[in-house]
Amino acid sequence: MTTVLITGCSSGYGLATARRFFDEGWDVVATMRTPHHDVLPASDRMRILALDVTDPASVARAVDASGPVDVLVNNAGIGAIGAFEATPMDTTRELFDTNTFGVMTMTQAVIPQMRSRGAGTIVNVTSSTTLAAMPLAAVYTASKSAIEGFSGSLALELGFFGVRVKLVEPGYGPTTAFTSNGAERMAGLIPEDYLPFAAPILKRFGEPGEVTTPDDVADVVFRAATDTSDRLRFPAGPDAVALAQST
Repeated sequence: MTTVLITGCSSGYGLATARRFFDEGWDVVATMRTPHHDVLPASDRMRILALDVTDPASVARAVDASGPVDVLVNNAGIGAIGAFEATPMDTTRELFDTNTFGVMTMTQAVIPQMRSRGAGTIVNVTSSTTLAAMPLAAVYTASKSAIEGFSGSLALELGFFGVRVKLVEPGYGPTTAFTSNGAERMAGLIPEDYLPFAAPILKRFGEPGEVTTPDDVADVVFRAATDTSDRLRFPAGPDAVALAQST
């Protein structure tokens, strides 16, 4: 069996990704800040662990409990939209703690075992905001763009040891909990002076064309995880694919 460790599996992309790897016959370690054992199949091939990627001790416990990990999927992330001027630096740090430093902490925790075996794959889930500039997403984009640069460089140094690094770049996923989970964080981030600019943008968010589903992302994460080429970037979802082709 091959073992995959996935962060942020309580809903959305992470949950769909855990189900996809399980359906493909893998051993799955699905992690969540607050474990929900009823969202995934009960099986000796499915383990659900508590994990807060912003807590180094929690990361160490989860990686130790997981045993040998063949693929790490860094999916856990939080979001916020709003005017940068109105975004408190505490909110900025909160996004970077999960989206950037959390990914780095998880990655650093599994590198030694992968390097020593001369095999393994790390899949970092970022965002299509890294493919083209988007308004009202400056901090979120920055937190994800940092992982794009990190992953490109890391792929070169770990490739020497037979370890692959991949990026999956999902498009806009209105069916995920991105907005509801960030409602409190985003309160007040669009001041009155910004309303004439923001109103039509928010209206378009509510009337999207092509969008990305959790299954779209799960399919692409699995493809990236099993890809043996030197390809780094994998857009996920029709809107993300279109953006990638236009840049």
